[in-house]
Amino acid sequence: MSGWEGTLRRSQKEVLDELRQAIDRLAPINGDRLPPERSLCSMLACSRETLRRCYAQLEAEGLIWRHVGQGTFRGRRPVHLPIRDTLLVEGATPPDIIRARLLLEPQVAAEAALAADENDVLHLRDKVAQGRRATDRAACEQADDAFHRAVAETSRNPVLIGFLVYLSGARRRVAWQREWDRTYRRIAPNEFQSIHSDQHDAVVDGIANRDPQEAASAMRLHLETIQAAMTFQPDIAGTGPT
Repeated sequence: MSGWEGTLRRSQKEVLDELRQAIDRLAPINGDRLPPERSLCSMLACSRETLRRCYAQLEAEGLIWRHVGQGTFRGRRPVHLPIRDTLLVEGATPPDIIRARLLLEPQVAAEAALAADENDVLHLRDKVAQGRRATDRAACEQADDAFHRAVAETSRNPVLIGFLVYLSGARRRVAWQREWDRTYRRIAPNEFQSIHSDQHDAVVDGIANRDPQEAASAMRLHLETIQAAMTFQPDIAGTGPT
């Protein structure tokens, strides 16, 4: 088998698992610089596109940070190197975030429907199953974030993946987490999980059917459900939403 054929056959999960091990070996201390992308691609037998998708995930987890023109480093971005878009995220309100998601994520789901293969669909189904098994608010939030990121990764478009990583960072800010916690406590957790998981499944159905419109509509309905839950204000009589 040629190196190129092996690159095509490697899954992103395989590459990501090996990349984590390589980072521990090649950059064991926070602040250590990772080898150039070309070297890592050769070492991991993957394309540069796959490596960058893995980098996006690791950066969102705080395991690496990147500086244009200087390289990729282990650990979180130093506080003395702020970036302008981080400041924008700090000022984002929950309505700002959900509106941005409504504008972006249905189209991401549509792109995923055009690019997905059978392994992608199985991976997405697994993410839905993880959400159904979540037992508390933190686990639900983590599973939900992982599902939406997996949809973006299925699109194979690094720009869209980058936008979703950016929004994922915004969702970890205090204002969003406070509102999410209120929503989770107000709605019975089992209902909250079942509704969201069913809607995630519907998104995957559209992707599995290779139907961009179906996938986009399912994602839009899901995000509108979140928007309604987070903005709901009980009436004076204390009745719930109709």
